[in-house]
Amino acid sequence: MDELVLVTGGTGFIAQHCIIALINAGYRVRTTVRSLSREAEVRANLKAGGVELGERLSFIAADLNSDDGWAEAAAGCAYAFHGASPTPSGSYASEEEWIKPAVDGNLRVLRASRDSGVKRVVLTSAFGAIGAGHKPLARPFVETDWTDLTGNVAPYQKSKTLAERASWDFIANEGRGLELASVNPTMVLGPALGPDYSHSIRTIREMLEGQPGYPKIKTCVVDVRDVADLHLRAMTDPAANGERFLATSGEGLWLAEIAKLLKERMGMAASRVSTRVLPNILVRSMALANPAMKGLLPLLGAKLDASGEKAERLLGWTPRSREEAIVASAESLLRLGLVKT
Repeated sequence: MDELVLVTGGTGFIAQHCIIALINAGYRVRTTVRSLSREAEVRANLKAGGVELGERLSFIAADLNSDDGWAEAAAGCAYAFHGASPTPSGSYASEEEWIKPAVDGNLRVLRASRDSGVKRVVLTSAFGAIGAGHKPLARPFVETDWTDLTGNVAPYQKSKTLAERASWDFIANEGRGLELASVNPTMVLGPALGPDYSHSIRTIREMLEGQPGYPKIKTCVVDVRDVADLHLRAMTDPAANGERFLATSGEGLWLAEIAKLLKERMGMAASRVSTRVLPNILVRSMALANPAMKGLLPLLGAKLDASGEKAERLLGWTPRSREEAIVASAESLLRLGLVKT
């Protein structure tokens, strides 16, 4: 259990929870950051997550857009978790700025892992590589589904789809025995560790701060601690090699249903939470003036359910309930003083 595991993008929400899970399981971790100036911040977040790091965590500088540092990052590692990628909270001027670092970054990590003798890479992909661009389905999405890039697909979803496709192609054509598994989470909630948290938890914060209403959008949710647990299971279980795993807990919820749950469970802390559903026509008109909302339009009214049955059956994964993930997000935001009063 003293093996060394590479976790890319150590400033990321999922990555930090993966580091906590690995340290608690007895592994040593090396994590990449674009700038070593953020090491203290990452260590503080991990400490807030309750893990005693000691000398079991080390840092190395590496950027998705450059070859520099990746060979050194992978050297001596038995496994690698790769999740570093442009996120929906980023601001990018063109589609290329989303796609190029996602695809090139995946290939850099896979190439370095192969060349250094890493046994298996666990790729943090996304539901966005599975459930976008489709006409309405009468069933939940499963791992054999891929986002239809001929449909109406936002740049983030396109980047995750092309990056994951490129990863599987690399394994098939250039992997030379390197193993790969992917974890495709739905909306990732759970405890924030500091002020730099996921774009999904931002939704919970905005609800607590009194956002006046929500588009008619449905999403499945999963707790970040369970996403990390699934990464560990996919890292070592022989059944995970060559497989994709949707990380999701239960059926999807409309955003207004998430807001209603917060009001029911969080007492006075949720006094400003609205449960209003914004009419689709209003959302479409708002998107004309707000380009950031355009990506929501294909999701209006879509029943984006997904199934986590495969991970539960093959890997024995047992995720927390949707309610626990939602409440944990809200409680952590309040505990850290991240909700504006």
